[in-house]
Amino acid sequence: MTKFLSLLIAASVVSVAPALAGPGGEQGQVRKEMRAGNVRSLREIEAKVLPTMPGAQYLGPEYDPTALAYRLKFIRDGRVIFIDVDARSGEILRQTR
Repeated sequence: MTKFLSLLIAASVVSVAPALAGPGGEQGQVRKEMRAGNVRSLREIEAKVLPTMPGAQYLGPEYDPTALAYRLKFIRDGRVIFIDVDARSGEILRQTR
């Protein structure tokens, strides 16, 4: 079971890597929106959400430019948890377990 969990975590982290890879894609879009003052930075969002997830391992973010929302991924006790956050206001929209 531990090996399966390790593979699950590795797969989740790898799936986030393209979103963080370069100036284009999701990261480029979020930078453009931040410069325009339309969204908060990922650091601001993480500073608000990470303290609310004690005991969970943070797997990383995704950004949805259409919804102007971040999705933060966590794992705790073998369960993946998604927290969707409005990128404009920083308000937590939903938490899925």
